[in-house]
Formats: sequence, C-alpha cells, structure tokens
Amino acid sequence: MQSIAADMIKSWLGNGAEFGFIDVREDGQFGEGHLLHTVPLPYSRLEVDAPALMPCVAVPVVVVDDGKGVAEKAAGRLEALGYTDVRVLAGGLAAAEDAGFTIFKGVNVPSKTLGELAEEIGHTPSIDAEDMKRMLDAGDDFILLDGRTPNEFEAMSIPGGRSCPNAELPYRLPQLVDNPTTKVIVNCAGRTRSLVGAQGLRNMGFENPIFALKNGTQGWRLAGFDLDHGKPALPLPAVTGKAFEDAKARARRFMKDNAIPDVDAATAQTWADDATRTFYLLDVRSREEFEKHHLTGAVHAPGGQLAQATDKWIAVRGARIVLCDDSGVRAANTAYWLRAMGHDAYVLSGDVSDASVDLAAPASAAKPVPDTLDEIAASDIGAAAVVDLRPSAAYRDAHVENAVWSIRPVLASLDLTGEVVLAAEDKRLAELAAMDLKDMGAGRVRYLTGSPDDWRGAGVNVVSTPDTPKDEDRIDFLFFVHDRHAGNADASRAYLNWELGLIGQLKDWELKLFPIHDGQ
Repeated sequence: MQSIAADMIKSWLGNGAEFGFIDVREDGQFGEGHLLHTVPLPYSRLEVDAPALMPCVAVPVVVVDDGKGVAEKAAGRLEALGYTDVRVLAGGLAAAEDAGFTIFKGVNVPSKTLGELAEEIGHTPSIDAEDMKRMLDAGDDFILLDGRTPNEFEAMSIPGGRSCPNAELPYRLPQLVDNPTTKVIVNCAGRTRSLVGAQGLRNMGFENPIFALKNGTQGWRLAGFDLDHGKPALPLPAVTGKAFEDAKARARRFMKDNAIPDVDAATAQTWADDATRTFYLLDVRSREEFEKHHLTGAVHAPGGQLAQATDKWIAVRGARIVLCDDSGVRAANTAYWLRAMGHDAYVLSGDVSDASVDLAAPASAAKPVPDTLDEIAASDIGAAAVVDLRPSAAYRDAHVENAVWSIRPVLASLDLTGEVVLAAEDKRLAELAAMDLKDMGAGRVRYLTGSPDDWRGAGVNVVSTPDTPKDEDRIDFLFFVHDRHAGNADASRAYLNWELGLIGQLKDWELKLFPIHDGQ
C-alpha cells in the first residue's frame, strides 16, 4: 500500500480529482474530530459498506485515521476486496491539521455547512418559535411543513405541523397550499433542513412568504413549548394531470436558470459501463414510489436525506452522480444542493416511473463478504469465550454473562487463543471480526444466533452492566451532544451553537470547496 501527504489530498480536493475519501475510525472517534469531506466508513463495517459507497475499485482511495494503525489495517482489507489504488494519509489527522486542514467535530459537516451558507447567501427569512406560537394561537394563515423523514416526524413533531420531506417540498407544495399569500414555514430538528428546505422553495420561485423555523424542534423546546410524540406522518398528496405537467415545467426552468445539467439514459449507461470511473444512480423519490418501480441498479436515496447526509450514499469525490425521479423537480432540487457542495450531479432525462426507460447500473466489482462462520445456539456455548460485537449500548442493556464487549479495531487487545463465539446484530460483521481473530491465532470461531430474549429462553444467564464498557472505551458511540433531543437544554444550545459556528471554522481553501459561496 502507498501513503499520501496531506498537501496532495488538499490539491485533489481543490482540482476536482476523483478519489474515495474515507475515515476508518469508529463513529464516536469520527464525531470528535475529522477532516472536511471525509466519509465515515468504520473499520468494524469496512467490507460490508465499501462496495456501495465506493463502487469502482479502480479509483484511488485515501484512508484516514488518527495515526494509530487502523488505516493500515483497513488499506490491506480494501486491497483484498479488489481496490487497486489504496493510499494511507501519512501522519494521520495531526499531519493534516499541520497542513492547514480544519478538524471538525460532529457529523454531516458538509451538509450542515451548506445550510449555514444557504442562509447567509440567500438571506433566507426565519421566524422564531415564540412568533410562530403566537401565529398558531391566533389561527393565522400559515402551514408548518416538517422537512425531515416521516420516521423522525413520528418520533417528535411540533403541534400543527405536517410531514413533507425536503425534496418533496417543491413538488407537493401546490397540492398543500392553494393561496399564494399563505405563509409557509419549514422546520427540522435544528437548522440545516429548515434552511435548505425554505431556501429551496424560494429558489424554485414560489410566491408564498417562506420562512425557516429558527432552530427547529430544539428551538421550540428551548422556548418552553411541548412537542407531539407518536403522531404519524400523513400520506403525501398525489401530483397528477396539470399539476404534474406544471411540476415538470418548473423543473426545466429551475435547471436552466441554475445551469444544472441533464443526461439521457444512453449517455448515463455509457457512464455506468465505464470501469474506470465511479457512477452513482440514485432515485430521489419517496420509498413508496421507488418500491413500485425503479431502474435496475438504482439505489433509493430520498432527496432531502441525500442532501442532508450525503455520506450515507457517496464516498467518492469527483464521481458522476445521476439523480432520477418522474417530474424532475426532486432530482433538480437535490442536484442543486449536491452541486453546491462540489459534487458532479446530473438529472436523468425521462420519467423513471415509466417501465420503458432502460438503464442498468452495474454492481460493484468489490468482492463480497465471505460467509464461512458456523452458527451456534446460546445453549451450546459451553466453555467458549463470548465476544459481543453489538453496539456498546446494546451490550450494556443485555448480554450473555461473562461475555466481553469489543469491536473489530481493538480485538488485538483481547487474549483469545481458544474457541471463540461472536455475538453481532449482523452476521457479516462477525465474519469480518473472525478474519482478524484468525489472523491473530484464535482457535475455532463461531457465530451466536438469536437475541438476548432468545438466549434467556435457552436458559442462558443474561445480565446488564450499565457502566460497562466504560464511556472512554465506547468508540462506537457518538457522545457529541447526543442527548439534545432528550430534554437536555444545554446539549441543544451547544449543538445549535456548533452549527452556527461552522462557517467560521473553514479555512479559505475549504470554503472554496463549496461552489455555492461563489453564487454558482
């Protein structure tokens, strides 16, 4: 494997080079400090998630850690998967910081920064919780649209609000509001999706007075108002007939005004067939529409979430990204925001709900995770050592008595030379850990089936340990203001201040990685 200097990575980022840019530490470590545009791909899940995030094995992959050796392990595993050009950041995060990179806390930093830039550049109007509460009590003419996912809405929502995920806003708004003087307020849990959703509607040319709810549900709670819990999201209104044709016309105007490129299916297919370039085909419609019909090889990535948490789907900078839907509105809206973060995003011409549209994205050439572990029931554990690889929170709640909690990057700290039984929520993660254990000289390794309830039913003693593992050992858990939605006002304030401070942390060269700052 090769190493790469931080200055070279900075150059690649600046000139639009195509390369995978991954941080292989665990979620808790990533959240405490990482480089802009690195995608979290924890070593514990590496071979499971890499093929989807980096489907082309021929492009360079840069692996980042804190200089403690997990990057080298990950690089070796990536090469075994078939990636042909894997490079480790020389000196880790410290060397990158010395080279002028900012170390960012939190997650989804590019998207969070995008929201702040959108507000700053677009002068997005906002309204605070107290003013909206007065409007609500007075029966003013407004609609509150929650731009998060339906599941997030059901978990907690503002009274009177309605679920309408961000990418759906410019598509569904004409069916939700028929009066151009009705105020439209967009909320999320904090700031980003409120700002991006509201500014997206303004960018699309809607006449209504449009506002972002300042600080979202957290701002509502900090103002002393209650949230609803368990309120289901209503079905989204259908868009048919003239409304559908109007939506297509709106998408065409928006794409022309903002220089958003489209691509036909034939050209997209040549991109998909190019084994030297990374190609993503992402369907940005609702889950229900995607499941009814989608293009072969397309991946479901709801547009609002794709702009909010891009690193769930895309780990390669400079890749070709083709977005598809039926009217073009959701794809165009999402492409605008992806391009504002420096991605090479296109809108696929044609209605993907039409079965005659033909485009097939190839599967990744990366090798699949092996399926070699024999399975064992809890009643047959016997004298084997049990290593619990489930999330540390799940281990604390319930685990087999005498089982030890661990995670793949630190397995070498255990003394395991005899028979080992691995507990994991996903057998594929146990397979990955088993490869490392066998390399370390462990004896027979098997996979424990079932859940804590199953283990109890088999007569195995299951215990809870609220303080084990210790907090400092829980590298899988993101402590960064993690309880901001659980009534911790200080955590909410800290989180909102973090979002507000993101632009100020950017170096000049990092700011230039966001084309939106130049009004492009």
